[in-house]
Amino acid sequence: MQQQQHRQPELVEGSLPVFVFPTELIFYADEQTSHKQVLTLYNPYEFALKFKVLCTAPNKYTVVDATGAVKPQCCVDIVIRHRDVRACHYGVYDKFRLQVSEQSQRKALGHKEVTATLRPSASQEPPSPRSQDEERRLKEQFAVSEFFEQTAACPTESRPAAGGPSLLTVLLGLVCMAALMLPTLGEQEFTVPVYLHLSINKKLVAAYVLGLLTMVILRT
Repeated sequence: MQQQQHRQPELVEGSLPVFVFPTELIFYADEQTSHKQVLTLYNPYEFALKFKVLCTAPNKYTVVDATGAVKPQCCVDIVIRHRDVRACHYGVYDKFRLQVSEQSQRKALGHKEVTATLRPSASQEPPSPRSQDEERRLKEQFAVSEFFEQTAACPTESRPAAGGPSLLTVLLGLVCMAALMLPTLGEQEFTVPVYLHLSINKKLVAAYVLGLLTMVILRT
């Protein structure tokens, strides 16, 4: 009886919630930087997950890391590039499906769908909200849509969901701070050896590098 009570229940196929951000991708034909979008897949669970990215129009997109794994309580970024921004694709809705499963199993535990659309320009007025009829038509269209596999360009590596700066970044920052605290070349400072007196140019370089490292640390 005790063994039965402590036994972990099996996960039902298709029942596992999948956490992906954002839930909609918008590409702009006249904005080159928007042709590359990033989907972040989160794994809040205590076990690793395998994932696979499917698409209703794989010929229009390139998916980096279309298959891979994400460690427990980590996340992974999936890069999606739009490679066909012709006018005939303006306003067309495509869908990506992120399908997840356990490492040791093949059955899909859950999936999440993300819409993708191409617009002519970001400077144009945003489209008006879709009507209920259009929403229903889109749902019916996607309900019968076929999802096709994408080919991964390279294996993916998961990263901590809330990671801090790396040890190397911190060490470089400390070295730059120490360099700025050393006396400048030409100063009468006898407690510090002469070879540790730095020129103004070296201190400017240290200050510049420290500023870059500060930006990196703030963004992590």
